[in-house]
Amino acid sequence: MTGDMVVLYADETHIRSYQALRATWAEAGKQKQIPTYGHHASVTLFGAVNVLDGKVVVQQASACNTGSFLEVVQRILQTYQGKYVLLVLDNARIHHAKQVQEFLRKHEEPIMFFFLPPYSPHLNAIERLWKWLERVCHCQPVSQRSPCH
Repeated sequence: MTGDMVVLYADETHIRSYQALRATWAEAGKQKQIPTYGHHASVTLFGAVNVLDGKVVVQQASACNTGSFLEVVQRILQTYQGKYVLLVLDNARIHHAKQVQEFLRKHEEPIMFFFLPPYSPHLNAIERLWKWLERVCHCQPVSQRSPCH
């Protein structure tokens, strides 16, 4: 790899305002009551991480669709202007969409996609960031979520 090239691992995630229900015990014949917040807000994040220097490009989106993905690709290209970008991705439909292929052909950007094998999130470095984010923001009571406000 040369100095004018960067390898980024990219993916999207959803952070929800409600806690995931986990396994629990309850007295036989009685249903356990789980208090909820009364709403189910969520945030969609697209991100890419450079594993060599730890820099992250993150963008919030209103939806997880091809248009939002292309906005992030453009932001990545702006962030790493003058560099050749190798973007490592999973096989989500939005990464293979016709609109994405047309964008790559039309703009002739210095970018190439490398697709990981199916069902291999353990090979995508940004999954570790998403797991940390979920643990800090999603699995704690709202009163303890200060890093995510």
